[in-house]
Amino acid sequence: MQLSDFDFDLPEGLIATRPARPRSSARLLLAEGTAISDLHVYDLPGLLQPGDRLVLNNTKVIPARLFGKRQRGEAEAKIEITLLEPAAAGGWRALAKPLRKLKQGETITFSPDLSAMVAEKGETDLRLVFDRAGEAFDAALAEAGAMPLPPYIAAKRAADAADKQDYQTVFARHSGAVAAPTASLHFDAALLAALRDRGVDFTEVTLHVGAGTFLPVKVEDVTTHRMHSEWGRVTAEAAAEIAATKAAGGRVIPVGTTALRLIETAARATGQIAPWEGPTDIFIYPGFRFAVTDALMTNFHLPRSTLLMLVSALMGKSCIDRIYDHAVRSGYRFFSYGDASLLIPEPGQGGAAR
Repeated sequence: MQLSDFDFDLPEGLIATRPARPRSSARLLLAEGTAISDLHVYDLPGLLQPGDRLVLNNTKVIPARLFGKRQRGEAEAKIEITLLEPAAAGGWRALAKPLRKLKQGETITFSPDLSAMVAEKGETDLRLVFDRAGEAFDAALAEAGAMPLPPYIAAKRAADAADKQDYQTVFARHSGAVAAPTASLHFDAALLAALRDRGVDFTEVTLHVGAGTFLPVKVEDVTTHRMHSEWGRVTAEAAAEIAATKAAGGRVIPVGTTALRLIETAARATGQIAPWEGPTDIFIYPGFRFAVTDALMTNFHLPRSTLLMLVSALMGKSCIDRIYDHAVRSGYRFFSYGDASLLIPEPGQGGAAR
């Protein structure tokens, strides 16, 4: 299984830099096996059945991009910081540009209310310890930080005030992500209400999406790729809800690859969903046996990416090739702020056995 197998031509103009407004007006490609339909996200209630369960990732994106100054006597240097994840030793792991202008023990000032000391400096990143914690840190970061837009958007424009709302789900609860669970960005209050009225159930789980989600695959033999690790939690209540839906014959449909990776991680030990908490580096590619997932709502992914491999595992490689060819020819908008797909595999293809 070669990396080149997961390549495709994507016109630059199909990369979305702003979301659809309202959120649920984004286009939705429905793939039921090999059958493809062109719809909109607001059509979702008519596509699901009473007793189906959507699994939502309730992580909250922090404004992880910071611009500050380092002072050495009269010499001042501008420093750009991107927070990556909480560090085991305390503080945050972070990227810095330019890294060479920082030394261990130096302070970076971001605003009158927020600064950080360089506790450790490595070859590619560093560990920062901020001058405040808890709610005081959250408030200062919200004021000083910008949303960490994905590289393919950041290369086209800077983050602005609109992104603080656009790049956050309406059900975000637990801070810790530095990238959004983007399929969930299509949901608004009206759509959630319509789905509940339809009899669709919801379960929330938490996976703090890390910057590693944008790392490219660098090996040609994809089976040798090592995934980045991200922290997640499936509570006992969430596991019980998902198990009850499976037992009743309903479909379990994660919204986004992050929710899918988490519930499949929680089922790896026994093949049945169970409470789980910790770091996961699960890598899903063709040949993977799904234990929980019956279908998936997701955006359209980068060529040669692990997420393209994941949807190929669910639907079959040839089916995904047809879906993406249709999406490109039909002008669907790609990536984080782009359009969505609802992928329902044929029985026996990729989804969990029912």
